[in-house]
Amino acid sequence: MNTPPSPPAAGRTDGSSVRIGALAPLTRPGWVEAGHHLLAGLELAVHEVNDAGGISGRPVELVVRDTAADPQQAAAAVDELARMGVAALAGEYHSVVARAAAARADAIGLPFLCSSAVLDGLTDQPTEWVARLAPAQSHGWQIYADFLLGAGHNRIAVAAQPSVYWASGTRILRDRLAARGGTVIELDMGELDPAAVCDRLVENRATALLVLAGHPEPAVSIVKSVRHDTRLAGILIGAPAGQPEFTEWAKLLGDDGTAIPFLRYLPERLGPLGARVETALRERLGEAPSFVAFEGYDTVTVLADVLRSHGADRARIAESWPRVAVEGTRGQIRFSRTPGIGVWQWAWTPVQVVDRDPAAPDRFRILHTG
Repeated sequence: MNTPPSPPAAGRTDGSSVRIGALAPLTRPGWVEAGHHLLAGLELAVHEVNDAGGISGRPVELVVRDTAADPQQAAAAVDELARMGVAALAGEYHSVVARAAAARADAIGLPFLCSSAVLDGLTDQPTEWVARLAPAQSHGWQIYADFLLGAGHNRIAVAAQPSVYWASGTRILRDRLAARGGTVIELDMGELDPAAVCDRLVENRATALLVLAGHPEPAVSIVKSVRHDTRLAGILIGAPAGQPEFTEWAKLLGDDGTAIPFLRYLPERLGPLGARVETALRERLGEAPSFVAFEGYDTVTVLADVLRSHGADRARIAESWPRVAVEGTRGQIRFSRTPGIGVWQWAWTPVQVVDRDPAAPDRFRILHTG
């Protein structure tokens, strides 16, 4: 492995703690609720590691930086955390932000275990420094496309904002659906308002609309407009990126936010570790934990195992990715090289398509698994 030059303090602390840098969107325009769930999982795992004696008697210290969904802010935070001597970097939810963080971590030789971002192209070139827990977008969104086809939908509209992430998702859906006789109709949310989206859906005879747009806006306004347009009473609304996972969605949309299938990364039934962590996360958050909270917990669990086995030297941490075998909340975590993906990848975490039950919006229905 080519090791970039690093400052003398790289991977070491003053001896009082082992530092892990953490990135999360904690202020707008970031998806703040996702950031809080991610951080809750990270913090819970750190608390448990320290209760169990830390890393060779040294406590783990989580050094948190807010990315606010800003790639430049994230890259600057990576540099700052590296100067502080963190052994590794964890977290981040937004794919475009995680991509900037991964590029910087790769450039300076800082191990980065990405918790939640799914963009296939997390790095431009293969790297030894970055590993990822979340499934690649191509894997999860192909499963979502299979769900749509299985439910009888082959004429799909996507209301998409301009973004590398949304464009990648649209391409994955189009390729998967086209191979099975389906069609994707693109509606550019850079040009259309929600009312115009409804008109386009009618004109194109779409049977399903996928909301590939930011939360809360314009996603919430799109859903409200479609739900209250009598011409579209039978249309399926979907949100593969997972907007309906969080309670803010239910608060803003009420009954309009139910029966909207989305992707989440949980098994059908949690094992003993997952069930115990779910209880602890619920207590910490004051609500049901999302899959993002489990991703945060698993991230620190993996890093703690690596630190115990290989110490806090950055190069040794990065070299350890292919030897990881850690029991996480959602199954055993191992990293491998996956075609078309430049980072070490857990292939694969469980994938579900779920929605909020109209009869009980706080309950999720599992519609499809992959």
